[in-house]
Amino acid sequence: MINLIGTYECKADAKGRLMISSAFKKQLSPILQEGFVLKRAVFQPCLELYPMQEWNEVMLKVNSLNRFVKKNNDFIRRFTAGVRVIELDASGRLLIPKDLCQFAGIKKQIVLSSAINIIEIWDKDNYEKTIDDATTDFALLAEEVMGNTDEDGVS
Repeated sequence: MINLIGTYECKADAKGRLMISSAFKKQLSPILQEGFVLKRAVFQPCLELYPMQEWNEVMLKVNSLNRFVKKNNDFIRRFTAGVRVIELDASGRLLIPKDLCQFAGIKKQIVLSSAINIIEIWDKDNYEKTIDDATTDFALLAEEVMGNTDEDGVS
């Protein structure tokens, strides 16, 4: 499992290409050749860039779902909607397809933010708004998510 660190700003060109920051490239160097999967985020208006090995681990979980259960089938369809295999071009740029740019509201200013084992790709204004909105609730969220000492929620 990879643990990415950092938040970086960059710009997209008119075709939706962006340069991955050198800091992320360095962290990803052992796996750059394997490629990536780019998808819509489930909970936020951003994109998620999965290194191929991380995507394969997620797919193991998804593939274990019983497809004869309607909600599982619906989830799989929505989770994989718009998914693309992505590789960096010869110049080290990543091309974001237009439909995914529209989903995330990506215009020109972009934020690449590590989310442990993936990179979130945000329109800068949306990212700043989401971070600002979450600030007031973060202490309560941190306590609720990380404050418990065991899986049953008993402190």
